[in-house]
Amino acid sequence: MRGCEGGGVVLKSYGKSSGFCIDPIEKKPLNHFLPGTPVLSFGTAGCNLACKFCQNWDISKSRETDTLTQSASPARLAETAVELGCRSVAFTYNDPVIFHEYAIDVARACREVGIKTVAVTAGYVCEEPRAEFFEHMDATNVDLKAFTQEFYHRVAAGHLQPVLDTLTYIARETDVWLEITTLLIPGLNDSECEIDEMTRWVVQTLGPDVPLHFTAFHPDWKMRDVCRTPVSTLYMARKIALENGIRNCYTGNVDDKTGGSTYCAACQALLIERDRYVLGEWNLTADGRCQVCGEKCPGVFEAAPGDWGARRQPVSLS
Repeated sequence: MRGCEGGGVVLKSYGKSSGFCIDPIEKKPLNHFLPGTPVLSFGTAGCNLACKFCQNWDISKSRETDTLTQSASPARLAETAVELGCRSVAFTYNDPVIFHEYAIDVARACREVGIKTVAVTAGYVCEEPRAEFFEHMDATNVDLKAFTQEFYHRVAAGHLQPVLDTLTYIARETDVWLEITTLLIPGLNDSECEIDEMTRWVVQTLGPDVPLHFTAFHPDWKMRDVCRTPVSTLYMARKIALENGIRNCYTGNVDDKTGGSTYCAACQALLIERDRYVLGEWNLTADGRCQVCGEKCPGVFEAAPGDWGARRQPVSLS
């Protein structure tokens, strides 16, 4: 996605996309950032990791510019989000750190018209561009793929420590709303010991208010011989996380209303009921507090939830 022009390295994918779509914000997944609202999502092509289990491999592993079939300037993207009633724009499908310049310019254009921006990323980025990139983001979901260097090296062709550094930086040095996702793969990163160690690190280093999502793996790309994640594994991981002090832990890619809903950390009252991407009961006050005990629910909330539901709406900007 980059090449040499005029003696310098340039971003070949600037202004181009593999497609635009309106998604529910919960699909990113973000459960504590403008719940129920539509988000205009797009990505480019390519990636800086090589995960054997990639579930967007046709986009993230593409080396063909033919993948980039649509185009839009940053200003046009921001205008489209406003026109379509989206509260935010998400850089997703492939990792936005590889289209750094384009993502930042879109974020700047969005802020000018009151649209927030979301980065769905693996957090594998060097210190200087990391600071520049997240300066312009409002929310992010970071994919913490595992909690061992062996997994990152053998399965993702990367390293664990830069991702931990990114998570620490976001939590401690920025105002970006942070949530974390871990895709649990049978036999590779789903042991009770690893989940215990990871969730303890999250609480101690990032704080107990960072929501954590455990999602189910399905066979794809170069790991079609690995079985799907049993629902029992997700239940186990969520139980460990809650016992270790994570206040909001979710299960994903499965039908689990309990694991998908938000509860008050103080009194355990149901705050936001979810059936996958569809919101049900809503028991937050206008300023994001539990209606039962008044405890503040961490996140970015508006006075009322959105009603986008589970719809996925492709959009053409041509």
